[in-house]
Amino acid sequence: MDLTPYVENLRHELAVAADTGGDEARALAERLTAPLESATRLTLLNVLSAAMGEVTRELAPGSVDVRLRGLDPEFVVTPPPAPEPFQEPQTPVTAPAVPAPPPPPPADADDGAMARINFRLPAHLKGRAENAAAAEGLSVNAWLVRAVSTALDGGERASTPGRSKDSGSRGFTGWVR
Repeated sequence: MDLTPYVENLRHELAVAADTGGDEARALAERLTAPLESATRLTLLNVLSAAMGEVTRELAPGSVDVRLRGLDPEFVVTPPPAPEPFQEPQTPVTAPAVPAPPPPPPADADDGAMARINFRLPAHLKGRAENAAAAEGLSVNAWLVRAVSTALDGGERASTPGRSKDSGSRGFTGWVR
């Protein structure tokens, strides 16, 4: 942004005002405008910086910065980051051998942050979840927390200590989508 037209306009307005005071006032105004040019530019830069600070507060998390290049300010606009669209993870046709993910943290692990949700579950699934939780000696809530954690951390269920994957009709393996 070129500030020169604005500084020249101020110089012209001072000259017009000084003309009303006679030749001495006009000469004094001409002597004062040269040293005032840098002060005028600095004042205009301060005004622009303050204005861009207000714009940045309204634009957050984006921003607008004022940078000085030579005698003229330059505006640098940083738009807010665009939200990334959700993409389903693509399962390759032939998956390479990957080490098993670490077992999920125990359901009673407390990181201090808890969230409450209302969960509507068909009655037949509720009964199955209750049976599965009871078979593992867990509350339904603890069992669901572990199931969600396991599903999000790799899709494979970690085996419970003391139980094998081949525990007959009492065990569950895999997940249904």
